[in-house]
Amino acid sequence: MIIKNFERYHNSQHLQVNKPMKHNRSFLGYIQRWSSKLIIFLVITITTLTIFFSINILNFFQGNSFGELPANAQIKTTPVVTALPTTKNTSPEISGKTIKIATRIVSPFVIEENGELGGFSIELWKNIAQELNVISDFKKTESISDLLTAVQSKQADIAVAAISVTAQREQDVDFSQPIFDSGLQILVRNQGSQSSIGRLLGSIFTPTLFQLLGIMVLIILIPAHVVWFVERNHKGGFLENSAYFPGVFKACWWAAATLATQAEEMPKSPWGRMMAVIWMFISVVFIAYFTATVTTSLTVERLQNNIKGIQDLAGKQVATIAGSTSASYLKQQKIDTKEFTQVDELYSALNNADVDAVVFDAPILLYYAAHDGKGKVQVVGSIFRKESYAIALPNDSPYRKQINNALLSLEEKGTYQDIYDKWFSNK
Repeated sequence: MIIKNFERYHNSQHLQVNKPMKHNRSFLGYIQRWSSKLIIFLVITITTLTIFFSINILNFFQGNSFGELPANAQIKTTPVVTALPTTKNTSPEISGKTIKIATRIVSPFVIEENGELGGFSIELWKNIAQELNVISDFKKTESISDLLTAVQSKQADIAVAAISVTAQREQDVDFSQPIFDSGLQILVRNQGSQSSIGRLLGSIFTPTLFQLLGIMVLIILIPAHVVWFVERNHKGGFLENSAYFPGVFKACWWAAATLATQAEEMPKSPWGRMMAVIWMFISVVFIAYFTATVTTSLTVERLQNNIKGIQDLAGKQVATIAGSTSASYLKQQKIDTKEFTQVDELYSALNNADVDAVVFDAPILLYYAAHDGKGKVQVVGSIFRKESYAIALPNDSPYRKQINNALLSLEEKGTYQDIYDKWFSNK
C-alpha cells in the first residue's frame, strides 16, 4: 500500500515537471520559426532607409526641392573656369578708356618715322584698339628689360613690340594669345658678292700684314747700316763705293736678299761676317713668323665664312641683345657673346668686323638683310629654338580677355593676314 502511494505521488510530480518543459519547448520553437524572417525584414528596412537618405543627400547638393537651402542662406562664391561661351562683356568695359602702352623700337615690329610709330606690332595693336574702342598712349623704352619692368610694375597697361613668351617671363607678367611665330637665327657678313680673287686678296692684305711689312723694313735698315759701316773701308769688300750713297743702298739690297735666302755676296770683314750670321738667323725666325701669320689669317677667314648653323659658333665672337631669349640661349650653349642694348648696335658690330656673327630673332634679322643690310649681310642656317611673340600684360589684367577676343576677331576677318602680308610677304 505504501509502495503504491509512493509511485502515485512520484508520477504526479513527474507530470507537473513535464508540463512546463513542454511549454518552454513551444516558445523556443516559435522564436526559431520567426527569427530568420525577422532578420530579413530588418535588412530590407535598413537598406530601404539607406537608399532613401542617400538620394535626398544628393538632391540637397544638387539643389532639388528636398535639399533646398533656406531663403536667407548665404554662400561664398569663388571664380571658376567654365566651358560656357564667353562674350566681350564678360570683362570690365574698357570702351573709351586710355590704355598706356610700353614699346621699343625693333624693326619691323616697331619702327619710327617722322615721329610716328609704325610696324607690324603697332599696326596690329591699332586694329585691336579700334575693335575695343580705346585710346592708345605709347611710351618708348630702351631695352626689353625696361619693357617688362614697366608692365610688371603696372606703369604700363600692356607692352607691344617683339616680346617672346618664356616660362621665366610668365612668372612675372601675363601674355595674350600669340601674335607671331618666331625663333632664333644667325646673321653673318655677306661674302657672296665678291669674287674669289677679291676675297683672297682681302684676306691676305690685312692690317696685320701691313704691320709686319713695316717691321720688316725697319729690321732690314739696321743690319744694312751696320754692314755698310764695317765694310765701307775694307779692301775687297762687296761695297764698290764707300760713300753713304749709294753704298747704303747696296747694303740694304744685301740685307733684303739675305732675308729671302737669295744673297749672292757676303761681307768680307770679321765684324761684317758676324753681323751676317746674326742676320741670317733673324731672317729664318722672321720668315717663319710671317708665314704663320698669313696662314692663320687665311684660315680664320675661311672658318668665318663657314658659319652655317649654331654648331659653327664655337670659338666665335657672337653679338646679341642683353636680356633677350637669344642671350640666355647662347649662355646655355656656352658660346662667347658680346651683348648690346640696341639692335642697330648689333649690325654695326657685325659690319665693322668686331664680331663674327649675330644671333637674334629670325624675322628681325631677315628684315634687316632684305632692306638696310642688303648685299652686306646674309642670314644663314635654319631657325632654331622656336618661340612666339605676344602682348605682355600685368598679372590678372582685366584687359587680357578682351584683347584675346579682339585678336580672334581680326583673324576671322582676315585683317591679321593682311597686316602680316604687308610686312613679311616676299621678304
